[in-house]
Amino acid sequence: MARITPTVLTLALALALGAPIAGRAEPPAPNPKSGEEQAAARGLPAEAVTSHTIALQGEKIAFTARAGAIRLRDAKTDAPQADVAYVSYERTGLDAATRPVAFVFNGGPGAASAWLGLGALSPWRLRFPTAAPSPSAPPLLVDNAESWLAFADLVLIDPPGSGYGKILSDNDEVEKHFFSADGDAEALAVVIRKWLAARGRLSSPKYIVGESYGGFRAVKLIEPLRARENIGVDGLFLVSPALDFAWLGGGRNLLSYAALLPGMAAVARGVSARKDLADVEGYAAGGYVVDLLKGAKDAETLARMSETVARFTALDPQVVARLGARIDARSFARERGRARQRVASAYDGGVEGYDPDPFARASEWPDPVLDAWRAPLGAAMSRLVQEKLAWPIGDARYLILNDRVARRWDYGPGGRAHAEVLSDLKDALALDPRLRVVVLHGAADLVTPYFATKLMLDQLPAYGDADRVRLVVTAGGHMPYLHDEGRERMREEARKLIERPPERH
Repeated sequence: MARITPTVLTLALALALGAPIAGRAEPPAPNPKSGEEQAAARGLPAEAVTSHTIALQGEKIAFTARAGAIRLRDAKTDAPQADVAYVSYERTGLDAATRPVAFVFNGGPGAASAWLGLGALSPWRLRFPTAAPSPSAPPLLVDNAESWLAFADLVLIDPPGSGYGKILSDNDEVEKHFFSADGDAEALAVVIRKWLAARGRLSSPKYIVGESYGGFRAVKLIEPLRARENIGVDGLFLVSPALDFAWLGGGRNLLSYAALLPGMAAVARGVSARKDLADVEGYAAGGYVVDLLKGAKDAETLARMSETVARFTALDPQVVARLGARIDARSFARERGRARQRVASAYDGGVEGYDPDPFARASEWPDPVLDAWRAPLGAAMSRLVQEKLAWPIGDARYLILNDRVARRWDYGPGGRAHAEVLSDLKDALALDPRLRVVVLHGAADLVTPYFATKLMLDQLPAYGDADRVRLVVTAGGHMPYLHDEGRERMREEARKLIERPPERH
């Protein structure tokens, strides 16, 4: 064994501790990059601008497409915090000051705007095959005859953590702020104001379009836009919105079972028109609620409920009785096709897939709509940005649905179960008599049932004109635009909202 001398020991300790060694030149310390340099390295590319034409309803329309990002900064230090990605479509040759502009958001939280963009609104959309949804469906883009570009410019926004949106700061508090209901609304209000100012559109009529949690987000945006950014909103178009989470998912709120029943009946009957569900709506808001409130100890009431609910849902009466005539969306989705080893989508009860574990007492399965369309939509968005919009995003991944954002989302005091924006909507309608709202649902949506929204909206005062808030029920489910009829109805209702002459007060 070699003898360890003091010199060797000193050298070993110096190497271990990283101390300088006498007689040896130290390499220069790296020059740390500034926050701006780091943000530039991490951030999104500069805006790309391209020109296009498309035929809509027999009219040839020329438009400018922009793909880029709006940088958000710390108000005190000016340090970069996030790049919020957007794609905009602006019709050329018209007066920008009077041309309506619609800001479009999806939900999740963590869902990217490609769902609404390439599903319904943009000049191009994903071609939806007539066969069952499939993750391996080719991401083919086709001209979208139902694009809203004919009557409004469109700005599709991906908040940090969704789409190409990125958080640039290493500070965990920054992410926590963006991943919260209030912080999200405050940040996106800034994004809208910055986009309008940069494009000289502050005088344009302004609309907010939101799907699912995006509907929650759209309502939440009105106050910070008005109070902080000096921006008024002319109208909201809410697709399958989550307005009050206490009404969704069953459990403590008995009314949630009544709210879901007409949607399940729409699936069982294969209908989408409310007139075909009038009997179910009457029972759900009447006799069913009365019997639910009587409790589970009344055998006669339980038998009566079970028989009626089984008839409306076409479920096995024994299954309905075993569940106490309290049917949640997941139970309906599995029990409806259990004998055929099939499961239904909670997002569109009319679409089925295979049960991966059909003989188990309980089963977990990927949703036949939500999970089947994620890959084609995400791939189609990547193709659009690179091939048509020429945005040099490189090999960056488009986050079509970021589950991490949803898991970390801060809904505020009381959590998700207590989150609601009906109070915000009441305040906005009371303050601004010009504000109008359209709420559109697919009849087969079991995630945010249309009848739940109806019951909530019925609690709103008229605010001078009961038609200021309209509920529209169409074909399809949570993403009604996946059906031709639902996509066409969305466009028709949006045109009515946006082209309506402004109120004079």
